[in-house]
Amino acid sequence: MSVAGKHILLIISGGIAAYKAITLIRLIQKGGGTVQAILTEGARHFVSPLTISTLCGRPALSELFDLTREAQIGHIELSRSADLVVVAPATANILARMANGLADDLATTCLLATITPVLAAPAMNVRMWEAPATRRNIETLRRDGIGFVGPDEGDMACGEYGAGRMAEPEGILGAIEDHFARGAGPRPLAGKTIIVTSGPTREPIDPVRYVSNASSGRQGTAIAEALARQGAHVRFITGPAEFAAPQGCDIIPVQTAVEMEAAVKAALPAHAAIFTAAVADWRVAHPANAKLKKDAAATAPDLEFTANPDILAGVAQLPQGERPELVIGFAAETGNLETHARNKLARKGCDWLLANDVSPGSGVFGGTDTRILFLDGEKVSDWGPQTKREVADRLVQHLANHFAGGA
Repeated sequence: MSVAGKHILLIISGGIAAYKAITLIRLIQKGGGTVQAILTEGARHFVSPLTISTLCGRPALSELFDLTREAQIGHIELSRSADLVVVAPATANILARMANGLADDLATTCLLATITPVLAAPAMNVRMWEAPATRRNIETLRRDGIGFVGPDEGDMACGEYGAGRMAEPEGILGAIEDHFARGAGPRPLAGKTIIVTSGPTREPIDPVRYVSNASSGRQGTAIAEALARQGAHVRFITGPAEFAAPQGCDIIPVQTAVEMEAAVKAALPAHAAIFTAAVADWRVAHPANAKLKKDAAATAPDLEFTANPDILAGVAQLPQGERPELVIGFAAETGNLETHARNKLARKGCDWLLANDVSPGSGVFGGTDTRILFLDGEKVSDWGPQTKREVADRLVQHLANHFAGGA
């Protein structure tokens, strides 16, 4: 669904990413929507109120105690006349004020008074994003029903690199369109935190070579997107996949199986964990510190391998109180699909298992289509040929039924 005919209240807070709000306003208007902007005091240092007013076709507001507007309790009208409130950029400061119910300027007063859905696009330094205080504030806001888009990973204005970059305007527009496409009804996984692992892992041989596999990350991305559409808070832990990270999720990039295990442990507790990642079973025990050179005789180096941690089994076997209510695994096999799947379900101790055949010529690794055997205890269901997006939607519906008491 587009933004045509929709009115957006855009709150611009004081971060370097405020300049992206200019492009976001243009994109909303190009889609047929209208924008009313509020600038915090900090935002006025980064973007001109005159520029924003000219683009929106209406005055950019900042003052809470505006005699003209507040004679009619203007902040109430502002907060409730919009179809959606968007905070972009959402700095660590404004997120903290939102989480604690502060109302000390026009922006936070509107946010506290609104009964309209709110979508926030976080933007801050990576250390600020990872700080315990910020994580607590994000959790509080998610429980309060605030939606999120981003942040992305990348270079920071301060010269650091990591998660914290505001999502690009096109991504924010996509999240706005998704909001309107979903409608205003309740989403069945709202309030649920779900971990999704995705993509391959890369186990280094030397600084330029590694052991990996052909997983593209398409299935994990589709599942994360489907979960987010249904209101879940998704912690998406991904190896170096081919597909762009899903919007509206916490993105946690990793390279190796050891890094993925640590990221999963740090992401707990969660209501469910879905392990779609194709984790390498072994890694080189002692990777070389310098590039291995081919000698005159062209003899291959002797590589000693050691087992990688079993992340799925490790989480499935956690004690009650630490273990997610649902632990879901994937099995990529090249033959005897049901037999191997049943064995893996029993061996790992997970609750559900989705198995698919990735034999050469199947096109499953990297492709759009797959065929799933779904195992729930002793029950086996053949889902038949489907796209990976259809598999994601079906799995998420199973999750929603489970948490609603219907599974």
